[in-house]
Amino acid sequence: MIKVLRAKLHGIRVTGGDLNYHGSITLDPEHCRLAGFYPTEFVEIWSKATGARFSTYVIHGKPGSRCCILNGAAARLVAPGDEIIIAASAFVQPNELHALRPKVVTFNPDNTVNEVLHYEVFETAEDPFAFRIVPED
Repeated sequence: MIKVLRAKLHGIRVTGGDLNYHGSITLDPEHCRLAGFYPTEFVEIWSKATGARFSTYVIHGKPGSRCCILNGAAARLVAPGDEIIIAASAFVQPNELHALRPKVVTFNPDNTVNEVLHYEVFETAEDPFAFRIVPED
């Protein structure tokens, strides 16, 4: 088994932090549905501002709020306005890579969706694991 990307929110901006909350990242459920994140799912978070890398679990905030709030200890690792990447993963056999279509959602500075795309691994005569990025229609 290998660990691979399953879904990603790329370049979403932190809208708040609550050090005294009991952990997690609060996200707009509309963004979660678009990417395919589930409530209580563990995700990895990478800060483009600080380089910090950490994990926590997803909880849903208010629909349409465009929120991205780090709670508990994670609130110390980023600040409002920081751009982060949130990634969900899956464990698969290498021969299952061709069936995956990891969804990637990119964002504008106000956390509105900029673009939705997916990654594809496909086979060519030269490369059994060729890769491309495909915009969604």
